[in-house]
Amino acid sequence: MVCLRMSLSAAVAAAALILAVPGAARAQTTGPSPAPAAPAQPGQPAEAQPAPSQPGDPFGEEVTLTAKSMVYAKGTATWDSAFETLVEAFKSVYGYLDKEGLTADGPAMTIYTATDDTGFQYQAGVPVKAEPKSSPHGDLAVGKSPDGKALKFIHRGSYDAMDTTYDAITNFLDEKRLEAKDLFIEQYVTDPRTTAEDKLVVEVYVPIK
Repeated sequence: MVCLRMSLSAAVAAAALILAVPGAARAQTTGPSPAPAAPAQPGQPAEAQPAPSQPGDPFGEEVTLTAKSMVYAKGTATWDSAFETLVEAFKSVYGYLDKEGLTADGPAMTIYTATDDTGFQYQAGVPVKAEPKSSPHGDLAVGKSPDGKALKFIHRGSYDAMDTTYDAITNFLDEKRLEAKDLFIEQYVTDPRTTAEDKLVVEVYVPIK
């Protein structure tokens, strides 16, 4: 199967199983281990690798998401500039929260609403305890985070290494013959604005039909 992260829209159009979600790549008994990366050729950078999993990291754990009010920035980005784009979006959202005196009610998250081989559409948001009294303008909006049944995965390491994680999740969903909804979610345990990229800890949620 093709990695969900890069082919969400194509999978929906083809009415195939939607098996994409940024998830944790690690060797566990509950999911297949990704094949080792080929060594880098002379003069080429080494491929980014996910950090080792830790005991207790979930891989395909069933959870129920609860909808929360959130302020989010919406837009499109290419995979080549994905991390930088999302960090700037979160800076914009947190700046708005500070200006309006709003309190975050959980970690930042990215909701991927469409993807293809070159890029994606996203909502990069922060849950809030109370919605703003007036709606924000421009690229900012107020809405609800996804709810319902989902599978939870953990990714540790750089954003660039998440493709390996997604491959492992795709294989897991394929093996279990599970059908995902046409979106997936990254929730950032570590703040992407201030955490070194190779130290990221990301919870990946795949809503299931």
